[in-house]
Amino acid sequence: MSGSSLHGAEFGELDDASASAYQHAVLLGRFVRAEIASALGVTEQEAGRVEEALTTLRLLRPMPGRPDELVPVSPDAAAADLVGPTEAEIREMQQSVTGVKTQMLALLPAYFENRRRRNQTEAFDVVSDVGVLQAMLDECGARCRNEVLTAMPGGSRNAKRMDAARPKALDRLRRGVGIKHLYQHTVRSDLATADYVRAITGEGAEVRTTDEVIDRMVVYDREVAFLPEQHVEGRFPGAIVVREPTLVAFLCKVYDHMWAGATPFTPGGEDATDIADDLKRSIIRLMAQGHKDEMVARRLGMSVRTCRRHIARIMEEMESTSRFQTGVNVALYGLLGADFSPSGAAAGEIAGLGTS
Repeated sequence: MSGSSLHGAEFGELDDASASAYQHAVLLGRFVRAEIASALGVTEQEAGRVEEALTTLRLLRPMPGRPDELVPVSPDAAAADLVGPTEAEIREMQQSVTGVKTQMLALLPAYFENRRRRNQTEAFDVVSDVGVLQAMLDECGARCRNEVLTAMPGGSRNAKRMDAARPKALDRLRRGVGIKHLYQHTVRSDLATADYVRAITGEGAEVRTTDEVIDRMVVYDREVAFLPEQHVEGRFPGAIVVREPTLVAFLCKVYDHMWAGATPFTPGGEDATDIADDLKRSIIRLMAQGHKDEMVARRLGMSVRTCRRHIARIMEEMESTSRFQTGVNVALYGLLGADFSPSGAAAGEIAGLGTS
């Protein structure tokens, strides 16, 4: 099959002089260079150029038996002679394209079936390379159709990362993709997070905070989930990519449960009292479970210094001179509810306030 490109320049151009010469040739019944030059008022050299152009366009051809004498040909016959081979080539190319598409599309059922089977056998991928992981996250974000769910533990966020994340989030929202972000209460005092939240909630995103977030989680369209690698030493942790439908559905239920108990975050518009009380209860609960200050701070996404400042304020409010006395007062006032009454195992947990 020829690989020629089909542009008009290959067939020649019919300019005004050539069109006029063709009309005179039709009137005369033949093309005589001297007569055409005289009729058009041009030189014989120009008439020769016109003759060549009309011959190229198949509008002139030699008379049978008299090859030196040119006669005009009807435009439709000339067009058929000129573009016929090209039209045949186009038809051949169209048939080839149709054949290739038919063969390729015939593989679609097998492709989807085997991809489904592969996903079942490859329910998990471990991605240790941070660059590859970011590329996968970007690809999933670009292909996302309905919803992105994220859970992010910790306190203050990296301002540069928040600035980089903002345009991606806004693009998804404007494509009609819903976004839910779940943070810990401690991000409410972080300026970078507040600016980011203010920008995306203005476009329809939902953001909530809670006292504790189990771990990082990103879920796209409730079909694929990214969880952090655990027990990694000597390098930045990658992620576990989960595609198995039942497990992804379970992770989404865990997320929905955390989300339902979280507090909406609207920068500048929330009542800080409830958040402070929630943090206070969480600190007391974790202390009652015997956790040291460092662990309490890590669990609640705050610095150890901030955590100790909260603990000191709690002791002051409880009019306590020691952590042990704070534990007793908490039990007496019933601040932790029935699960932390001073009887049974819970009493031992409360007594643990005096051990750290």
